[in-house]
Amino acid sequence: MLIHTPAASRFPCRMAASWLTIFLMLALSSIYCVVSHPSPDMWFQGLFPPRVCLANAHTNTFYGIMFDAGSTGTRIHIYTFVQKNPEQPPELEGEIFESVKPGLSAYVDQPEKGAETVKGLLKMAKEAVPCSHWKETPVVLKATAGLRLLPEPKAQALLSEVREVFEKSPFLVPNNSVSIMDGSSEGVLAWITVNFLTGQLYGQNQMTVGTLDLGGASTQITFLPRSEETLEQTPVDFVTSFEMFNSTYKLYTHSYLGFGLKAARLATLGALEMKVVDGQMFRSSCLPERLEAEWHFGGVRYQYGGNKEVCDNMDRYTSASPFLCMDLSYITALLKEGFGFGDNTLLQLTKKVNNVETSWALGATFHLLQSLGLSH
Repeated sequence: MLIHTPAASRFPCRMAASWLTIFLMLALSSIYCVVSHPSPDMWFQGLFPPRVCLANAHTNTFYGIMFDAGSTGTRIHIYTFVQKNPEQPPELEGEIFESVKPGLSAYVDQPEKGAETVKGLLKMAKEAVPCSHWKETPVVLKATAGLRLLPEPKAQALLSEVREVFEKSPFLVPNNSVSIMDGSSEGVLAWITVNFLTGQLYGQNQMTVGTLDLGGASTQITFLPRSEETLEQTPVDFVTSFEMFNSTYKLYTHSYLGFGLKAARLATLGALEMKVVDGQMFRSSCLPERLEAEWHFGGVRYQYGGNKEVCDNMDRYTSASPFLCMDLSYITALLKEGFGFGDNTLLQLTKKVNNVETSWALGATFHLLQSLGLSH
C-alpha cells in the first residue's frame, strides 16, 4: 500500500458538498476512523516501564490511570478491570474520562501551571479508585505530538513538573511514568484499543479493523495487512510486531507529524513554524471572506481571516465553526490524495465504543498492566 502525503499548503479547497456531512465529526480532535480488514495472522520493547513487583494486590479487580497529554488538551482515563479467567483477556468494567484545555504545550513557558492542570485531574482518580487500591494502581502520562513539536529542553521541563506531581500522589509511579510517546506507538496503541473494544482481539473468528487517527499536530494510520506481499513492499520502519493476549500481530503503522488538523490550519494560513508578530493577520481563501477572528494554539495567539472565492457560499457557516470549510477540504484531500481512499471506501467515524473512548490510552494501559504482571 503506497501512501503519499502532499504538503498541506497544496491541498485544494474546492471539494464536493457530499463530503461535508461525512467528515463533520473529524473536526474534533482525536477521533478515529475504522476501516474493515480481515485478519490473516514482540511487543516493542522499552516503550513502557519495566516489570514492577506488587505486594498485596487484590485478586480480581484492578485499576489503571492513563494521562493523554495531547496538543489540544490533557485527558485522564481511569479504567477498572476484572480478571475472571487467567486464560482470557481482562474484562473492562468501566472508564471514567475527563479532559482539560489547553494542552500542556500551551504552558511551554509556564511548566508549573501545566502541572497544575494534571494535579486537578488526578483528584478525580483519588475519588474514583478505592483508597485500598491506591498503592497498587499505576499512573502514567504519555505526551503526543504537541510536546514532540516543542524544543527538547522546554518539553522536558513540563514533564519534570508533572513527574513531581505524580511522585507526591498516593498511586504507584513506575520508572519512566512521564514521557513523550512516538507517533508509531500512538497508532499501534489506538489500533489495540479499537480492536479490543470491538471484540477482534479474542474469540474464534478474529477480524480486525484498521484505524486512522486525526489529532491536532499529527495523523496516524494503522492496519493489519491482508497479505505478506504488502509487508514485503512496506518500509521496515513502517512495520511493528508485538504479542498480546496470546497472539502475535505484525502491523503497518506510520505517523505523519505536522499533518494533524491544527497543524494543517497553520500550514494553510502560511503561519506554520513562523514567529508570529502581535497583530499580524493571516488570511486564506479557505475561510469565509468576511471572517476575522482569533485562535489560540500551542500557547500562541493567531489572528486570521478569509479572502474572496471558495468558501463564501457556505450556507451553514456560523461563528462557532469558522474553520469548517478549511478543515473539511483538508480532511477530504488527506483521505483521497494522501491515503488514496476512493469515494466508495467505507469509513466509520467513532469517538466511543460501548461508552469507552477510542483513544490509544486503553491500549497503553493494557500493555502497562501486562508489564506490571496484572494481566496476561
